[in-house]
Amino acid sequence: MNGMYGRKVGMTQMFTDAGEFVPVTAIEMSPNVVYQVKTEKTDGYSAVQVGLGTQLVQRLNKAQVGHLSKAEKGFPKKLREIRTDKYFLGQEFTVGQEIVLDGLFTKGQKVDVVGTSLGKGFQGVIKKHNMKGAQTQTHGTHEYFRHVGSIGNRKFPGRVFKNKRMPGHMGAETVQVQSVVIVDIIPEKNMILIKGGIPGANDSTIFVRSAVKLRTAKAA
Repeated sequence: MNGMYGRKVGMTQMFTDAGEFVPVTAIEMSPNVVYQVKTEKTDGYSAVQVGLGTQLVQRLNKAQVGHLSKAEKGFPKKLREIRTDKYFLGQEFTVGQEIVLDGLFTKGQKVDVVGTSLGKGFQGVIKKHNMKGAQTQTHGTHEYFRHVGSIGNRKFPGRVFKNKRMPGHMGAETVQVQSVVIVDIIPEKNMILIKGGIPGANDSTIFVRSAVKLRTAKAA
């Protein structure tokens, strides 16, 4: 199983050879530079720390500069980890090595995409949980159309149950979309086009990996 971090560029559309319209999401898969190799002996698990993007050295402290200078590949804007006990089994990495798109994925392959969903802020139960509203909208009811309504119960147990659907923070969560198809790969731009939409805002960090499970067509 392989995996790599990329940057969501945005959505567009394309047409297949058969003339079929397909909405796609463009993901820029620039090389992931290895800045640290973690092992079972030293860190308790196997992983590689990879960097994405670039930034000015003036924005880093001395400890960060010393750590990132070992790779001699500049200073990344973001650091992420890839578990090598789940991905790239049997492969060994060294500091400064690059994980590149070429040969990692193929056109038509199914992959899983992991990203952070759009943050919606504090929302009520109608937007967050698709509730219909607590009150009727007739007979003089006013200012209660979008309220949550009663959340309690009778004398026993006399409390609100845990996990009750309530207003609260919505979005900004890790979301995974499984078994989506790579429609096309543009190697000269380090770009892949994935069918449909994926979680996350434009310019957000996305993790793309080989599909864990493949969807099969339902029997007629």
